[in-house]
Amino acid sequence: MQLSNGLRAVAMLEAAKGAVVLLAGLGLFSLIHHNVQELAEALVRHAHLNPASHRPRIFLELAAKIDDARLLQLAAGAGAYALVRFIEAYGLWRERPWGEWFAAASGAVYLPFELNELFKRPNWLAASMLALNLAIVLFMLYSLHRKRSGRKQ
Repeated sequence: MQLSNGLRAVAMLEAAKGAVVLLAGLGLFSLIHHNVQELAEALVRHAHLNPASHRPRIFLELAAKIDDARLLQLAAGAGAYALVRFIEAYGLWRERPWGEWFAAASGAVYLPFELNELFKRPNWLAASMLALNLAIVLFMLYSLHRKRSGRKQ
């Protein structure tokens, strides 16, 4: 696989992550001036969950604490995260060295958290996320090394 194909694949992954988080942020923004508690209760009923059991109860308690200011903060945070992912995707798609450095650094930031998660609760998802993120970081470093040594492809 050529380096540019790999960079574009990672760019598409980052853009997809940005799009998903942006949609989630827009969803949070759309809840402003709505009764989040009532919506959470309807969601629990619709899913046929017992509201007294552990996870649904936590979900309902969190929903009761959410106000418009907090929704706005969460939506703004999601927007900022999505913007970062889109900038990274642009840099990778255009094969900019700053995009590769950015992707390596932003991916490396998550590695300690993913390792911690894998040690606390070992499962295939945690292992897969760690492996994918580590592969992306290593690929970015490899790409930067190849370009620095004068071999692009």
